[in-house]
Amino acid sequence: MLGANDGLISTSSLVVGVAAAQNARDPVLLAALAGLVAGALSMAAGEYVSVSSQSDTERADLERERKELEDDPEFEQAELTAIYVSRGLSNELAAQVSQQLMAHDALGAHARDELGLSDLTRARPIQAALSSAGAFAVGAAPPLLLVLFMPLAGLTTAIMVVTLILLIGLGAFAARLGGAPWLRGSVRVAFWGAVAMGATMLVGKLFGAVA
Repeated sequence: MLGANDGLISTSSLVVGVAAAQNARDPVLLAALAGLVAGALSMAAGEYVSVSSQSDTERADLERERKELEDDPEFEQAELTAIYVSRGLSNELAAQVSQQLMAHDALGAHARDELGLSDLTRARPIQAALSSAGAFAVGAAPPLLLVLFMPLAGLTTAIMVVTLILLIGLGAFAARLGGAPWLRGSVRVAFWGAVAMGATMLVGKLFGAVA
């Protein structure tokens, strides 16, 4: 959702700013396409670096845990037992559970219950990068399509109206997913989208070539 919002606001703002600066279609189309590509790749790179750092930390934690299991398995079992006791098991049952889990997969048990790591939550840099790039591209697609098919005379107004409508919808949807009031989420996102487009339009008019 964040990537789609970013793609929609940044690309629409870029297009509105360029359209306000001159009255030809090709520069506006180039700006929209460049904004989509650059933004998607930037999101992908940033997410890849961030999640890769998380993945490196997870690997380091697992390696440290593996070494601790080799050096002192009795202490590690006691540590696991204490975790289960803190979650409500009796001492006897917790000891039995930790013993059986460590006999089956000691590192997996400690990764899950001590470190909070599992296959479902494991950091995946490439997947995160592709997801972020895809979300940005989806958000950036509407202004690009409007540049392609809308008459140039009404392009700026059309992009601003469509962008605000989409932002209201995305804000409401995100708020509903988070259990927050949908109206507040919609207004917040639409307001800052309008500010971004208004600011870039002003820059285009002040420094552009349109008479």
